[in-house]
Amino acid sequence: MKKKVSVLAIDSTELMMALEELEKDKGIKKEAILESIETALVTAYKRNFDSEENVKVTMDGQTGEIHIYAVKDVVEEIENPNTQILLADAKNIDSKLLVGDKAEIELMPKNFGRIAAQTAKQIIVQKIREESRNLVFDEFNERKGEIVSGIVQKADGNIVVLDLGKLEAVMPAKEQIPTEHYHVNDKIRAYVMNVEKGLKGAPQVTVSRACSDFVRKLEIPEIYEGVIEIKSVSRDAGNRSKVAVYSPNENIDPVGSCVGQKGIRIQNIINELNGEKIDVIEWNADPAIYISAALLPAQVMAVDAHEEEKFAQVIVPDDQLSLAIGKSGQNARLAARLTGWKIDIKSETQFREMLAKQQEETEEVEE
Repeated sequence: MKKKVSVLAIDSTELMMALEELEKDKGIKKEAILESIETALVTAYKRNFDSEENVKVTMDGQTGEIHIYAVKDVVEEIENPNTQILLADAKNIDSKLLVGDKAEIELMPKNFGRIAAQTAKQIIVQKIREESRNLVFDEFNERKGEIVSGIVQKADGNIVVLDLGKLEAVMPAKEQIPTEHYHVNDKIRAYVMNVEKGLKGAPQVTVSRACSDFVRKLEIPEIYEGVIEIKSVSRDAGNRSKVAVYSPNENIDPVGSCVGQKGIRIQNIINELNGEKIDVIEWNADPAIYISAALLPAQVMAVDAHEEEKFAQVIVPDDQLSLAIGKSGQNARLAARLTGWKIDIKSETQFREMLAKQQEETEEVEE
């Protein structure tokens, strides 16, 4: 029978206690660490002793004793002494072995105890790091779509780096509000857009202050309670946002609830966005009513909505045309994004001129 002699010159009791403590505190399975240590020791043995043998390492889960074996095929004639052993020699190890079986020959390399101890320590440290990264990844992956607070650690060039406590998050240039300037040690809030694992398993978090969902997630109690629903958000970050809200309860004014008494609620959000204007409108299933509201603060005279094409012709008073379109087309553009409709805006005069021209063309055709 094989005589088992431990080759690992470390305190086995201390090692087992450490592994059990890791399993209890960090949730890292002792068996997983033992398996990793065994695999690492095989590599360490071959590297340090330049061995071409088939090596097997076992680690006792109770005592922590480590044994190393050369695994060889039992043969009648040897072709490769690194991987084969004669039947007669194999019988000296285990009398039950036959040709075709595998014999395990215990190895006791000099000074391998020190190497094994170092390897075991490295594996445990590595497992702790991996598990810590996994726990942080899982935590922030669950927070995807939420708003987090962080301290600006770096505001260089196009990248802002936030310290979120357990890790750092990156806010790329396109996710920053163009009108904002960030400085080291500023405390800011941002929306968690994405959480991924990096090349070494470290969580990589991308946050945004420019996306529409950042506005969607800013605190209004009735929205969190489900009493009010945000139907749509369109945003020109740093300048203006439009938010369409709705409540199935007829007794609740969704716009008034979001704006708050004397505008206090909406003002808190505007302050968070450093002065970005916010138009809160009431969503309506009737596209004509919804589009009219979306073009606020402009007043609308009429809306001719074509459901199939998702196209609407909007007529506004002459003095409201520039307001309806907005600076550089901003108001019309945001309204179109909010509603999902293509919107063509004309003044009352332009509309009448268009009708007159169509009438003339019709009369010419009839003649």
